[in-house]
Amino acid sequence: MGFGSSVGKRLAPKLAPRITAAAPELTTGFVRQALDRAIRGVGPLPAADVAARKALEAEGGDVEAAISQIVETHVRYAGAQGFATNLGGLVTATVTIPANITGLALIQCRMVAAIASLRGHDLADPRVRNAVLVCVVGEDAVTELVRRKKLPAPPMALATAPVHDPDLDKVVAAEVASELITKVAGKRLATTIGRRVPVVGGLVGLGADGIATWRIGRYAGRELLPRSRR
Repeated sequence: MGFGSSVGKRLAPKLAPRITAAAPELTTGFVRQALDRAIRGVGPLPAADVAARKALEAEGGDVEAAISQIVETHVRYAGAQGFATNLGGLVTATVTIPANITGLALIQCRMVAAIASLRGHDLADPRVRNAVLVCVVGEDAVTELVRRKKLPAPPMALATAPVHDPDLDKVVAAEVASELITKVAGKRLATTIGRRVPVVGGLVGLGADGIATWRIGRYAGRELLPRSRR
């Protein structure tokens, strides 16, 4: 499992431009559409703020316990490949992005959005939506993007910026699109390698989506601090 996945991760960035050519529909507009579906609800999943409210009620008003519940639930969703694929299929009917990749992105966006809602952020605010997308890119990638000045700030600073910058919408969506492309390249490569290595094929990627989702949830929980709604 580690062999195929690690090689895929190393080579995926190099293959991303080729995947871009193979999936021209993967645009910033598509990323925004996917985020909107994740927040409003998609398939069997109700809206992110509804999930947040139910988790809070189940935990007796304990916000931190509700966040833990939200993360654990979405980690289970991410680990169920059939569920993620069916979920992604509701959005990818007219595009070439693999449904399981899109489904995972929807699950992670919904999880982060629910965490943001529990922390008092308004999901209708475009600044908060940008913060949600940036969290989904992952902590290491965000740190590197900020260092290289491709992003102006981490998620919390974006969510609480004095004003909304429309130009930033395109930048954030483009980075998320690039991340999705890298995931497509990495998974395809890891699967190809796995097929050529006895026994490994059935293990490649096992649990990886769940682990990645858990890490994003932990990052969002640390980054999106409580905020009082006005």
